[in-house]
Amino acid sequence: MTVLEDRIAMADANTECLDAWFERLERMPVPEGFRVEIVGGNVHMTPQRDTHWAIIRRIVRPIEDRFGMDVLVLSDVRIDFPGHKNGFCPDVAKLRDGAKRDETGHWRYEDVEFVAEVISQGTAANDYGPKRLAYAAAEVPLYLIADPYQGRCHIFTHPKDGDYTTETRVVFGEELDLTDTVLGLTLPTADFPRD
Repeated sequence: MTVLEDRIAMADANTECLDAWFERLERMPVPEGFRVEIVGGNVHMTPQRDTHWAIIRRIVRPIEDRFGMDVLVLSDVRIDFPGHKNGFCPDVAKLRDGAKRDETGHWRYEDVEFVAEVISQGTAANDYGPKRLAYAAAEVPLYLIADPYQGRCHIFTHPKDGDYTTETRVVFGEELDLTDTVLGLTLPTADFPRD
């Protein structure tokens, strides 16, 4: 078996395992308003809060204004990322034009151009740690963390060797200048609520 064939077999086994886990989770009595994802083989359930959704909307709206209503922007939709059993459901994921589901019906991480995560207290360590590293390994060019507890955004760009080489921090109230990124826009944060 070649290295490429070995990696494809591992990815297929990873997807099959994640499919089985998510299928079981869908049959469980998960409370309404909770988001479920798998990070590094661990299941995380997070309650959705008003603050969380308000920030997601304030991120998606300028993207739709810039690219039109047909832009492929997903929220809380499973995308499998590199690493051991990483079935993430990003708060916001923008896929490249022409992105299509793979033969198993899943969106491909290779098509993700932008990810935004809004911090929840219980899973903040995932967003700053393993998910950041998985997004960098997937070479997602732009990763944004909106942290309503700190009142700050973290912008990660230039993925290289499994991590981002550039991090910019902007406090809520200032504009995020993303004009030199794949989004090509300025994102206002003045109305981002805090927790």
